[in-house]
Amino acid sequence: MNAQAAYDELIRRSRELSTLASCSSLLGWDEQTYMPVGGAEHRAGQLALLAGLHHERATDPKLGGLLAEVEGSGLIADPISVPAVNVRELRRSYNRLTRLPRTLVEELARSTSRGHQEWVAARHERDFSRLKPSLEIIFALKRNEAECLGYQDTAYDALIDEYEPGAKSKDLAVLFASLRTELVPLVAGIADSKSKTKPNRTILNREYVVDRQKVFGEAVAAAVGFDFQRGRLDTTEHPFCSGIGPGDTRITTRYDPKNFADAFFGILHEVGHGLYDQGLDLVHHGTPMGEAVSLGIHESQSRMWENVVGRSRPFWAYWFPIARQIFREALTDVTPETFYAAINVVEPSLIRVQADEVTYNLHIMIRFELEAALLKGDLAVADLPLAWDEKYQHYLGVVPKHHAEGCLQDIHWSAGLIGYFPTYSLGNMYAAQFFNKAEAALGGLSGPFSKGDFAGLLEWLRSNIHSEGQRFRAADLALKITGSPPDHRPLVQMLKAKYGELYGI
Repeated sequence: MNAQAAYDELIRRSRELSTLASCSSLLGWDEQTYMPVGGAEHRAGQLALLAGLHHERATDPKLGGLLAEVEGSGLIADPISVPAVNVRELRRSYNRLTRLPRTLVEELARSTSRGHQEWVAARHERDFSRLKPSLEIIFALKRNEAECLGYQDTAYDALIDEYEPGAKSKDLAVLFASLRTELVPLVAGIADSKSKTKPNRTILNREYVVDRQKVFGEAVAAAVGFDFQRGRLDTTEHPFCSGIGPGDTRITTRYDPKNFADAFFGILHEVGHGLYDQGLDLVHHGTPMGEAVSLGIHESQSRMWENVVGRSRPFWAYWFPIARQIFREALTDVTPETFYAAINVVEPSLIRVQADEVTYNLHIMIRFELEAALLKGDLAVADLPLAWDEKYQHYLGVVPKHHAEGCLQDIHWSAGLIGYFPTYSLGNMYAAQFFNKAEAALGGLSGPFSKGDFAGLLEWLRSNIHSEGQRFRAADLALKITGSPPDHRPLVQMLKAKYGELYGI
């Protein structure tokens, strides 16, 4: 078989694997949205079977032979050509997966499916002991996975690499420490500010009818570019986005009639993910060139639309009059400036997904440190609630009243997503870097935003990020677009400018 024929067969197999993975994604979406509780055990078996089948095909020695046939050929001479990128990333995936036994892959799928159901119940009951046995199993399995994959410094690196290829925990620790050094005095300065009236966040806790929240959220999602002919919005316990396949991107949120911000900014966050998935090049679907670069880059899209765009004055110059018409009783006495201040309140809080832009990364650093300790065995799962409370007291000066607003608030660990959390802070940094570049390239975005026009930004993102697939690794993509690898400084400068003006510091 010549190199071209081998490459064509590689692509056929890659697309087949992508289709198989999408079946698991669809079952996972259903599990978190509509599946009855009684179906949990059967669903765990379904997901385990699909995971095993995917692993069997993804580690087929014939796939390794095809890769060897293409590697070294003239077909991939240009390292950033479509064939070279596909072969590079397929090789990476093949090498990772062949180190994992099928039994481990199946047990992880089974245990995390069960873990999700236990997490939902534990969160409702505010009882960590309900989830503890599942978490112990999941962390033990993830340690096993890390050992199978291999690593140079820490087992945590092997797991981070799944979400942010090439990232190392020691480098992230340095980057996060630099960010923390800037954020702590900024938070303190805001807390001590006396030059302006403190924003009134309680206006967001008035009565916001859920049906109207849905209408408003969908209207904004469509306006910024989310295609509801190729996607949908549903309700779940913990918001997420699933790119099932071409023409099928599903986002979710959760509604609280006494909390406007929770659902609305949750929708914008997931819309950011959805826009990325809908912007991937359909020609390359099922191959690395048709997939997102990394979760850090994915999070840059969600955090950009949620915060940089969605919490800006120009955005609400257009949307606030519409919101006041839809939520007449709640907003009739609220001015645009009062509303803007309310959605940008900075104060230590307990819930990550409701945290403001300034303190949000402190929530991530807490999780980064805790999951690294849990994986290493320095922290026992049984001791997680106390360790969580101590970190929140130390970093943010607040302590959860119960487990649901403490260590049970996130879905990630019960889903086996160990190493995922750092990508949120990376996403915040990338978002600032990318937005600055887009604004410079487009000659400013405040004017279009204030008129409800978001097409320019979306087109820039699709041209520079979405359509590039995995051509570049995350840090290299940032370097290519902005001239800098991951950098905390643009984010800090953006936050200081915005909140310095808002709080008079």
